Amino acid sequence: MVSVLIAAHNEEKMIGEKISSVLGGDYPSDKLEVLVGSDASTDQTNAILQQIKELNPSLHIFLYEERKGKPGIINQLIKKAKGEILVISDANVMLEPNTLIELIRYFKEDRIGLVDSRLISTGIKSGGISRQEKFYTGREVSIKHHESVLWESMMGPFGGCYAIRKSLYRPVPNHFLVDDFFINMSVLEQGASCISNILATVSEDVSNSPREEFRRKKRISAGNYQNLFRFRSMLFKGSLGVGFCFFSHKVLRWIIPFLVIITLSLSTLLGVKSNFYLLLALLQVLVLFIPVITYILGKIGIQSIPLRFISHFVLMNMALLAGFFKFSGGIRNNVWQPTSRNQD
Repeated sequence: MVSVLIAAHNEEKMIGEKISSVLGGDYPSDKLEVLVGSDASTDQTNAILQQIKELNPSLHIFLYEERKGKPGIINQLIKKAKGEILVISDANVMLEPNTLIELIRYFKEDRIGLVDSRLISTGIKSGGISRQEKFYTGREVSIKHHESVLWESMMGPFGGCYAIRKSLYRPVPNHFLVDDFFINMSVLEQGASCISNILATVSEDVSNSPREEFRRKKRISAGNYQNLFRFRSMLFKGSLGVGFCFFSHKVLRWIIPFLVIITLSLSTLLGVKSNFYLLLALLQVLVLFIPVITYILGKIGIQSIPLRFISHFVLMNMALLAGFFKFSGGIRNNVWQPTSRNQD
């Protein structure tokens, strides 16, 4: 039995299509159950779920009146799931007919603990940041695929759809913001393998609003530092592959804002006595102002793809730094507001 778990908060526009993509696939219906937890939805999500349930006995819905956050909902649904394999999926992520089959087939090997899907970004627009996000997502997919092939130590599934053995699931702490990475590292910590299957494809509208994506990346960043503190010992313990992937793929990226600050500070200090370092410091400051320059150029109808990519890199690292400060201030809950997708 396979249990598909979906946490939903105000997903009236997507929930019907989502459930259809799960139940309408090629996976045998008699070996499949779908559990949806509505996280205090205030739109028509609950009513839509009730209508779908009348026609689909394998759909089980649970309506929660108080916000729990995605990890809290998943923790509750797992207690009710009958399947030995759990597929955790977001309400706005659509499955292909063969997605579940591709996710499940690797669990014939006892060493496999978690299998990730491959995200295909949709809703790409000429303006905004959707092109930059698509490029970033594509690189992430490639890196995770190679981590899987070389070491079976993939770092962090695409949180929108992945499968895990129920026996390896560890409840996500109530205050943790990034549940998928916590679950991934928990599986590796228990000695099982985490891999990506590029044939298990799913689709999602990519974010197009810099403001929305900054908010999302800030939240993810705070959660990343939570996970870094929790799993820091895995940098040095366990297999070489896990430690290398953890540091090179994740930790190195998370410390970039601090490396930038250190580099700028040293260049400024050395610039007092050296014109070369003074010029270097000025160039670094100029790069930091590229998001402002890109915004102004956009307002007068000038679009520069290279500048937009640099701007995106700078803004996302600023979000990383903002997330660190959020983490440092303490995080008390993991209640989330889903990111608006395909924005103008």
